[in-house]
Amino acid sequence: MTEHIRAECHRHCLTITLNRPDKHNALTNAMYDSLSGMLMSAGADDNVRVVIIHGGPECFTAGNDLADFLQTPPDSLDAPAFRFMAAVVALDKPLIAAVCGAAIGIGTTLLSHCDFVMATRNSRFATPFIKLGLCQEFAASLLLPKRLGHGYASRLLLGGESIDGEQAHALGLCTHLFTQGQECLDFAQDYAERLATASPEALQAAKHLMKAPQQESVLNIIRQENLNFIARLQTRECRQALEDFVYKRR
Repeated sequence: MTEHIRAECHRHCLTITLNRPDKHNALTNAMYDSLSGMLMSAGADDNVRVVIIHGGPECFTAGNDLADFLQTPPDSLDAPAFRFMAAVVALDKPLIAAVCGAAIGIGTTLLSHCDFVMATRNSRFATPFIKLGLCQEFAASLLLPKRLGHGYASRLLLGGESIDGEQAHALGLCTHLFTQGQECLDFAQDYAERLATASPEALQAAKHLMKAPQQESVLNIIRQENLNFIARLQTRECRQALEDFVYKRR
């Protein structure tokens, strides 16, 4: 565990908690490194059969910590955020996201890589990359149009719009919907523990077979997106947009 990332294994279920409530669980490079390490360890640990990630009953994540991004922007494909993406894609065990409140940026693009997504009705999903002069990441270019349809994916990725939990559930981004945050978290834990009673080899085989048809395409588009993301970060307009947001300039 680290200051902002907590992990606990119970009944073969590893629960990872984003624990930076004062910053709405905004993700720093250090947090990405912790998450990557935990996911890689989980993949190699026979005692772990299912992984849950959540941000508590109030907020999933505000996405990247933009102040941290300004100080140490990703400048190579080995950047912490990109290593986290690789760790998620490589995980061969069921991954559950329990989303309460806001899921911004990577908080939304992560969900297409999760096998189950529990969310609250007041959850808010948004990918405001365009507003910051950036492009999408985490294979959103491929997976969001497949999941939501081209129209809604364009509204999120190009229009910078957001959707709530009920819309996300209707569109298939979420698998389960709840009214209260704690209810969502409790269900995710119970569901994970039920999954963990199944044969771990069968679970991994089933997940591998489901991912296999598009795995190469996912890896290729992530690489293309990341290269474009790095390039966009070096532009004047992106830097200006990030500084305006961080320093609250109009």
